[in-house]
Amino acid sequence: MAFSVLSSCQLPQFIYFLLVALTTFSVISTAFGERTLKFVTVLYRHGDRSPVKAYPTDPYQESAWPQGFGQLTQDGMRQHFELGQALKERYHGFLSEAYDRHQIAVRSTDFDRTLMSAEANLAGMYPPNGSQVFNPNLKWQPIPVHTVPQDEDRLLSFPLPNCPRFDSLLNETTHTEGFLNVTRLYKVGTPQPLGSEDFLEMLRNKTGLKDASVETVWSVHDTLFCEAMHHLPPPAWVTPEVMEKLRRLKDFSFQIMFGFYKREEKSRLQGEFKFVKETEWEEEEEEGLGSVGVLLNQILKNITDSTVLDSKKLLKMIVYSAHDTTIVALQSALNVFNGKQPPYASCHIFELFQEDNGSFSVAMHFRNDSTKEPYPLALPGCTQYCPLEDFVRLTKSVIPENWEEECQVPSRIRDTEVIIGLTVCGCLLFLLIGLLLALLCRQQDVKDGYRHVINEGDDNS
Repeated sequence: MAFSVLSSCQLPQFIYFLLVALTTFSVISTAFGERTLKFVTVLYRHGDRSPVKAYPTDPYQESAWPQGFGQLTQDGMRQHFELGQALKERYHGFLSEAYDRHQIAVRSTDFDRTLMSAEANLAGMYPPNGSQVFNPNLKWQPIPVHTVPQDEDRLLSFPLPNCPRFDSLLNETTHTEGFLNVTRLYKVGTPQPLGSEDFLEMLRNKTGLKDASVETVWSVHDTLFCEAMHHLPPPAWVTPEVMEKLRRLKDFSFQIMFGFYKREEKSRLQGEFKFVKETEWEEEEEEGLGSVGVLLNQILKNITDSTVLDSKKLLKMIVYSAHDTTIVALQSALNVFNGKQPPYASCHIFELFQEDNGSFSVAMHFRNDSTKEPYPLALPGCTQYCPLEDFVRLTKSVIPENWEEECQVPSRIRDTEVIIGLTVCGCLLFLLIGLLLALLCRQQDVKDGYRHVINEGDDNS
């Protein structure tokens, strides 16, 4: 075997390439250094359900659905069981195989469909093993899902009430050129199968709804969509073209609710809430204000708490079971909403990582297709693995400093100021007129006396 020997000229060149290779390897190792998952937040929509209501002429009223309106179906149960299995696989090695109440907490809105979705999801995540099996014939174990009454929920139900400014913003949205263009688009007299009425007028006639509008027509699509998913034949007027128009209007209604116009202010004004002790849902609430804002502020608080090195907090995951509007509100606040209604059992994921240099970063993913891996979402102005301090800074604009003050309608405040201003101006004007009249009268008296003297002088000359 022959060995080649490097000459004195070749040796420096070899060392040069070796140094370049080592430097490149060092840079790559730094750029792709070890990243450790520390905490996860999951927000998902409930699974497939029956319609929340029927339109007046709908042939399928509440009696057509086994459990009535707005209830989780068996399809919805299967969707969330599958999502639970997917989450279990994704976080294998991060969460323990067996359920541990110190690692995961689940919060739901107080609706049957979200509570049942959370339970089906947990059944997929934590099938009982070993000592957790309490019935050999049942591959299930009870796991707590926490909630609060609907009228007290300021964390997951959107849009939230009692904010006049938010209502004012929705009204302002309906007067924007973009909104008016959409309204004109569906009121152009497009011929329909049973007449030449405009689209919204046709809906009013066919559904029996008197107030069908761009903002409210989503409910018609929702009802027809649910019926189609459960193989109930539609009325003759429900053509594929009609369903496509309804779908577009439905997606548009989500956009105008939380975005489209003054997105950041809408996000700031989604209500008042108090921070909840995530690991002790039943105990008292801590003081704090926020908005979506509400949910985003809570999520950031939980994430930030998880970065404390000496923290005794063992919680690794918080799960929120909610609605499409919850996801839309959150994604609109983050400015990552794709403009489409989130499908059943879709979920938005926040992951907190600790980098090898000790710093923390936040990554987001959205799962809206059960056949694909969740796709990454990057906060505008940041990278996929956004440094935590940057994530907090970039979302600060949608978290109010004083919700109560910001929720007031500015126009009303201006009206009060205008009234006060007009009153003050009126008083000043009245005083000014009075002073002018007094001055004129005084000048008149002075002029009369002066002429009298002159006349007398003239008479005596």
